[in-house]
Amino acid sequence: MSAPSVDNNERAIVVDALPASTQASHGPPKVSRKEALSGYFTIAAAAFGLISDGYQNNLMTMANVVFKKLYPKDYTSSVSTRVSNSLLVGAVIGQVVVGLICDRVGRKVALVGTTLFIVLGALLGTVAHGAHGSPAGLFWFLTFARGITGIGVGGEYPASSTSASEAANERMVKQRGPVFVMVTNFVLSFGGPLAVSVFLIVISAAGENHLSTVWRVCFGIGIVLPLTVFYFRMRMLSPKLYRKGAIKRRVPYVLVIKRYWRPLFGTCGAWFLYDFVTFPNGVFSGTIISSIIHNGDIKKTAEWQLLLGTIALPGVFVGAYLCNVIGRRNTMMLGFSGYLVFGLIIGCAYDRISKIIPLFIIFYGLMQSFGNLGPGDMLGLVSAESYATAVRGTCYGLSAAIGKTGAAVGTQAFTPIQNNLGKKYVEQLGQLSPLSLKRN
Repeated sequence: MSAPSVDNNERAIVVDALPASTQASHGPPKVSRKEALSGYFTIAAAAFGLISDGYQNNLMTMANVVFKKLYPKDYTSSVSTRVSNSLLVGAVIGQVVVGLICDRVGRKVALVGTTLFIVLGALLGTVAHGAHGSPAGLFWFLTFARGITGIGVGGEYPASSTSASEAANERMVKQRGPVFVMVTNFVLSFGGPLAVSVFLIVISAAGENHLSTVWRVCFGIGIVLPLTVFYFRMRMLSPKLYRKGAIKRRVPYVLVIKRYWRPLFGTCGAWFLYDFVTFPNGVFSGTIISSIIHNGDIKKTAEWQLLLGTIALPGVFVGAYLCNVIGRRNTMMLGFSGYLVFGLIIGCAYDRISKIIPLFIIFYGLMQSFGNLGPGDMLGLVSAESYATAVRGTCYGLSAAIGKTGAAVGTQAFTPIQNNLGKKYVEQLGQLSPLSLKRN
């Protein structure tokens, strides 16, 4: 089949300007039984694939605590930031490159490729060693391995999210928003408690005297998770919306920018500010909790971390329910408001709240729960619904990449702010994202 002409490409971009709205009004396209089953498998595969993303995103939460215990002199704040940031740098690359691939080559190729990158990176991280047992060499090896993992993790965002959005639009158009949230942000958020639960099981089995074994087993489990969906991804079909609307050559990017510069500016800016605040607070939450526990016990730190991650989950369900009831924008603003309130409470009263660990965990968890309810749920959904099918992966990937850039900048700034100004100023950064986004 020959590529469509430039005129047809431009027509596809213009006609499909708001695919989520226009396609919803006309109902889902007719599909064969094989395509229908493939649609459900695509949604399920996206969910299970993104669980591995959530696991990898939160793997360093307790690993940072373990490495600080094992290598107190070598695992400095700069090394900790470098290892944590390597996943984000890889994710930015993966989001942009895979976003282009899933539009120009196909959703299936992108999904299979991201799975392979995650498996390779997780494998390298599990077997990481420094030359002659050098801790510095170990952490450089981990930096490289986490970067490889990050390419796969980042690529999952445009590949899985766009596929899930299009498949949901074919099979359950009226519930597309809630379904999208549950197979994207819920499983990403669930990766936090999952990573901590795995850590607690492994440390209970191996004991605190074998921390090297503990972190390697936790890294190794990250190999298994993406492999659980590899077979289904090899068998799936690309969504029918993509096959009908794909533009694989001579994409009119000038027209895309002209048509979508406003939603691009909005989604990129909102994602940057939100991830700037939330990602470092998630990655280093184990370190924060460890510092307020008197004896810095690793197991107690993990138990409190598990409670924190669990408290943050209900917001995902509330946001998924409200997005159809009160709309995407109002749901996002409600989440921002709650995030702002609890961020201010924690930041302003940090010295007192941090002395009462259960109260601190509850407030910290509620702040993250409201973040999930609003921007956590809605940013991905709005990004998936704002662009034409032919360029959805590219634009979604770019928006997510700008968000991960914000996460990398926030992670880089976290430790200096904490060391020089104190932890309460880290929490008060939570004021920045909601206020800035409310103005937009």
